[in-house]
Amino acid sequence: MAGIIDTFKQSIIKAVGGTDPAYNKLLYQWLGTSIIMQEENDQSFIINGYQRNATVYSIINLITKAATTIPFQIYEVNNKNTAKQYKAMTSGIMDGGAMYKANVLRKRAFTQITDSPLEALLNRPNPEQSFSTFLQELIAFGKLTGNRYIYGIKPTSGPNQGKFGQLYVLPSQLVEIVSQGVLDPISGYRIRYNATQEIDPEDICHIKDFNPDYNSAGSNLYGQSPLRAGLRVLTANNEAVTTGVKYLQNQTSRGMLIDKEGTINQVQAQALKDNFRKQYQGTNNAGDVIVSSKDLSWVNFGLSAADLSLIEQYNGTVKDLCNIYNIPVQLLNNTDSSTYNNMKEAKKAMYQNAVIPELIKIRDELNRWLVPQFGANLYLDFDFTMISEMQEEVDKLVAQLSSAWWITPNEKRDAMNYGKDEVNAYMNDYFIPTSLAPQNVTIDALENPKALDIDYDLK
Repeated sequence: MAGIIDTFKQSIIKAVGGTDPAYNKLLYQWLGTSIIMQEENDQSFIINGYQRNATVYSIINLITKAATTIPFQIYEVNNKNTAKQYKAMTSGIMDGGAMYKANVLRKRAFTQITDSPLEALLNRPNPEQSFSTFLQELIAFGKLTGNRYIYGIKPTSGPNQGKFGQLYVLPSQLVEIVSQGVLDPISGYRIRYNATQEIDPEDICHIKDFNPDYNSAGSNLYGQSPLRAGLRVLTANNEAVTTGVKYLQNQTSRGMLIDKEGTINQVQAQALKDNFRKQYQGTNNAGDVIVSSKDLSWVNFGLSAADLSLIEQYNGTVKDLCNIYNIPVQLLNNTDSSTYNNMKEAKKAMYQNAVIPELIKIRDELNRWLVPQFGANLYLDFDFTMISEMQEEVDKLVAQLSSAWWITPNEKRDAMNYGKDEVNAYMNDYFIPTSLAPQNVTIDALENPKALDIDYDLK
């Protein structure tokens, strides 16, 4: 009976496919379908973007290499409410001040643990990769296709049975989503490489970018590639480079040879043309003297307005591609109005707008999919305080912490990554300014607020 229903479903889908998007969408919702295909080919984004476009290649390398410099840590949750506050604070774009304020919450919410099986797995996700190369590959596929696929393999026996023992990044262009409609939107995954392999959905962590394309085919189940939004920009950039190369290869060909005598027939003209291309065109032959027994003249066509603005057009597309990926154009060796301070600000902007949001997205999905297998109370996080480009905000933070009497000295030390002072007990006390203290409280009492007989708890 199931086979008859499936045949009926497929026959209807085939009969109405591509005729009425609204009707097709209803059919998808009710009947479902088997394989959800993307409208754009991810392979084309990879070839025309990363492999054939120097700008996209440079941008993705900047992001991935910067991301791999930020270490990860495994924590145990101590305070769930404070942990929620920390997650919320680190979910947006952070400047240096917000980052260190979040660090105060992290110290309160989590306790770092070492020698965890989860940490060992991430340090060596599979026999072929370290975590840095694994992360680099994961981010690169995401920036090219809008999709990041992590495939987890569980051992069938041993102490780690039921937990992922190896993690692999799947090439996004080879992964297909198996769906049975909106009631069961993702029933599995299929990878096509040499042979077709079906993968259970619980073994895949799919980290995708937002895709508003809710069409009849279910394309929204895939993430939208940044290059889809910048497809025309990418095409224009590639065409500008191609045009420039062709112009350099044919420097002396922008014109026309004229036979003053008018005695050249079609065969001779073709032979002259072929000989001209062979001997006088191209960068190696540019500037050579043309020798001919015929009375010929040369009419130069000159450069068009489009040719003269080729460089400007190319620079414009480079800026647009940088905007798509939230990368300052100064980082691509663009020397226009570049200074040392501008470069510092550009690097900081790259971390704030491109690198940190990407790592947070990966962090949150790994905490949902991977981390609970190794402990219900564990938490994976990246230490953003280690980013050197964000350190210039420290002076501002010091000024803020100095006036924050509601934070203990040890909490301030934690915020600055100096560690707690376990020797002096007063480092865990609050020091209230005299302007905020009751009039009957002495200065000596203010140095130890816990000793005050006041009807409220300072903590």
